[in-house]
Amino acid sequence: MKQNLTFKLNFLMACTGLAIASMAQSAYADEQTEPEYTFLDSIKEGKPMTSFRFRYENVQQDGNAPVLTPARALEDANAFTLRSLIGWQTSPFHNFSLAAQLINVAKLNDNYNDGTSFTPINAASNQPDRLGFAKVVDPDQTNINQAYIDWMGIKNTKFRLGRQQTNLDNMRFIGDIGFRQVMQVFDGISVTNKTIPDTNVYLAHFESVNQINTRYRTAGALEIANMKYSISPTESITGYGYFSRFDDLGFGNGWFGAGTLNNNGKLNAIANQSNKTLGLRLDGIHPFNPNLRALYTAEYAKQTDYSGGDSRIDAHYYKLGGGVGIDAFNIRIDHEKLSSNNGKFSFQTPFGTNHLFQGWVDKFLATPGDGIKDTFITATYRLDDFMFFADYHLINADQDFAKVGGGTGNKYGKEWNAAVTYNVNSNIMTKLEYGKFTESDQYNAGRIRDTDKLWLTAMYTF
Repeated sequence: MKQNLTFKLNFLMACTGLAIASMAQSAYADEQTEPEYTFLDSIKEGKPMTSFRFRYENVQQDGNAPVLTPARALEDANAFTLRSLIGWQTSPFHNFSLAAQLINVAKLNDNYNDGTSFTPINAASNQPDRLGFAKVVDPDQTNINQAYIDWMGIKNTKFRLGRQQTNLDNMRFIGDIGFRQVMQVFDGISVTNKTIPDTNVYLAHFESVNQINTRYRTAGALEIANMKYSISPTESITGYGYFSRFDDLGFGNGWFGAGTLNNNGKLNAIANQSNKTLGLRLDGIHPFNPNLRALYTAEYAKQTDYSGGDSRIDAHYYKLGGGVGIDAFNIRIDHEKLSSNNGKFSFQTPFGTNHLFQGWVDKFLATPGDGIKDTFITATYRLDDFMFFADYHLINADQDFAKVGGGTGNKYGKEWNAAVTYNVNSNIMTKLEYGKFTESDQYNAGRIRDTDKLWLTAMYTF
């Protein structure tokens, strides 16, 4: 894997160096006829990709620490971290633009379990010397966060080659997981085309993904096709297909459960996770007048095995919701379902920003085998430079599950979240967030413990 990583980083740097040399040579040649604009000017007129984000995260979780003898209560996590993104993108020069961005995440203390290990990392991994603490997945990291070349030589089209952030639609299926300090980024090529009026077409082929726990996944590829048609400036319909040939994304047990159930004697932890997801999304804000608007969403997707993926991968997803906006206030109710394939597999979103869904406490980053039905109310209000947010979730299973102590149930629990964001100015943002999950029926396949989380964030963006 290290050789693969070295090759890909060298490939990115070689592409960048070749483009710089090419543009520099072109700039030198053009100086005879166009002395007013050079490659150096494109650098000067570029834009920063730099920000610094300091965060304090507190986690209080019921239950005992994992794999400790004798068993003892899990200690609260108190994580102080600083994320530094330092980068620059040039303005277009002969239809080319270059971008490079470094990331450093510094752990300022050790009073938490960052979720990384020296063994293969999966959804259940733990920092070996911090097993007694609650988990905050913000490990130390210094790396190339983004490094890409844009080419815009065809009208209404942009090609991007290299390591890149990618956020599509509401980030349910494809996102950079930007809430965490280490971000999810992809290596490959993407193209955006806007030739058709009111239509945005996005296609991509990614060879690898760098995950938030610092694991670099290279065994496979991800193809993306996303087409969005704008019905109006605030309403759209989107068709999409996501085709993953990554046989291991670190969620084997999370997707299929422990043991060898329904897997011909093979370990579920190493089951092939390759899958395809096809879907359609209708989403928008329909204004009736400047002070009143309707909010609505309707979405459906089907997920099945793909390219040698495990045959148990067969589930569907839908979301229905709506609400109303009056002046600076919005309120809506939504219902989201990630179905279960009779307990053998449940609908998964391994490349999405899952922190935004089923509550911020992150109890359901991988969907339990019995699926999820989440009914939730969301309200927001903007007052000058303040943004207030609150939501409340009733989170149930798609099918009944075995409870701790016997019997069956289908209620995972309840969660509410609240936040206030204050934009000090165009460069400085501060935020206070809180989330509380309360367990209902005790899930026998792995208790989903009562948990409280608090975040304090300050961010400076250039």
